[in-house]
Amino acid sequence: MALAALAGALAAAGQAPLGLAWATLVALAALCALQLGARGPREAAWLGWAGGTGHFAAALFWIVEPFLVDAARHGWMAPFALVGLAGGLALFWAGACWLAAWLRPGSGAAPALAWAAALAGAEAVRSYVLTGFPWALIGHVWVGWPAMQLSAWVGPLGLTALTVVTAALAAALAFSRRWSLLPGLGACAALLFVPGLAAERSAEGAGAQAVLPAASAQARPLVRLVQPNAAQHLKWDPEHALRFWQRQIDFTAAPAEGGRRPDLVVWPETAVPWLLERAGAALERIAEAADGVPVVFGIQRTEGGRAYNSLALLDADGSLAAVYDKHHLVPFGEYLPFPGLMARLGLSAFTAQAGYGYTPGPGPVLLAIGGDLGQALPLICYEAIFPHEVLAAPGRADFILQITNDAWFGTLAGPQQHLAQARLRAVETGLPVVRVANTGISAVIDTRGQVIGSLPLGEAGYLDLALPPPERPTIYARAGDAPVILLLTVGLAALAATGRRKPG
Repeated sequence: MALAALAGALAAAGQAPLGLAWATLVALAALCALQLGARGPREAAWLGWAGGTGHFAAALFWIVEPFLVDAARHGWMAPFALVGLAGGLALFWAGACWLAAWLRPGSGAAPALAWAAALAGAEAVRSYVLTGFPWALIGHVWVGWPAMQLSAWVGPLGLTALTVVTAALAAALAFSRRWSLLPGLGACAALLFVPGLAAERSAEGAGAQAVLPAASAQARPLVRLVQPNAAQHLKWDPEHALRFWQRQIDFTAAPAEGGRRPDLVVWPETAVPWLLERAGAALERIAEAADGVPVVFGIQRTEGGRAYNSLALLDADGSLAAVYDKHHLVPFGEYLPFPGLMARLGLSAFTAQAGYGYTPGPGPVLLAIGGDLGQALPLICYEAIFPHEVLAAPGRADFILQITNDAWFGTLAGPQQHLAQARLRAVETGLPVVRVANTGISAVIDTRGQVIGSLPLGEAGYLDLALPPPERPTIYARAGDAPVILLLTVGLAALAATGRRKPG
């Protein structure tokens, strides 16, 4: 089990910020080899749980950061949160390994492929059940690699499946010395690398490049990213809150380089320190600073005794044009499941500012910005990690607009991993992403997942960037996860049919 835990931890090296995808392949191959040597489903499950615990503890160690914002009150919870989250998510891997061993799918590559299909299926299940938590999916290790472009066809679950199948075939080859597996392993490696490399060489035909040519940039709408860098432990302190507020006003009013005013100004999540219904004077200040430019900002609001984490749009004349309420909330962070029980235990939501948390909004919407900007798909923070919910928008947007407060995630892996997932959303959907984060990393991302400009983590500032053009809907944008989930289901069913019916 110790070897499995170490291999699982090594598999996390492929996640941002390290991005060592090759280490993930090696580690997964080692986990598969351990699985092939297990003496039954129970041992396989324990090995899977140990590997999963190592993986999630290493990949999600930043989860302790929210508890350290007010360490005197919540610091004691930090180790329990990490151990509980890692051990809990590892149950998905344990179930997958138990299932693969229980199927007894014969010899050759079949046991390894059963492990791969079951593990990819477990990653799909954790993406959806109990509100879902598709953070640190195995397929995320390809962000920044050419293979990331494959997500336009198969999404993150398809990348996950291809990764574990490649590792499984490598393990089966090493375990059984069956050289007949080499063609299959080579084919998987080609799928991971060749399409992505070809896509890199043909960026001109994809409709966007890592850096827009000067002429194209001049023709595209200009977006100003405003990053106040409000430390979380100071963000709601009355004295500091006003300083951060003024910083955003100053950045909004700042003259543009080259004399061209932006077409849109974007502030981060919960950027306005007053409730929307009491922020009339604040909205006037924003409109005055923007001087005829629409502004999007994060703000909290209440209605009928309920609190909402919202995104609001001030149009060019300074009037409130639209409000979007975040609909996929963070359990325990933005709302408390079983609030009566939690109240008796003395627990309260860490990020919500009212009562026992926020109320979810009705669902995805399209935000009509106007002009050449067209329509945006607004996402608040955590909502950007759910690819299937991005695809659930009520129409085709012109770009994805994410506002977030990543101060909760610390200054190490958390913000980097959050940005990596936004890059995947751009490739999956064929839509550029405008991302504005309180403490960073604020960025504009093109449809190939390339960051065309960004503000560094932990720095205050603003940046004007041209919005890249969208592409036609990708295959994944049209089909979603259904084809990959169907393929995994059929594969496991076939292995079950050929495995469990064997005597003994």
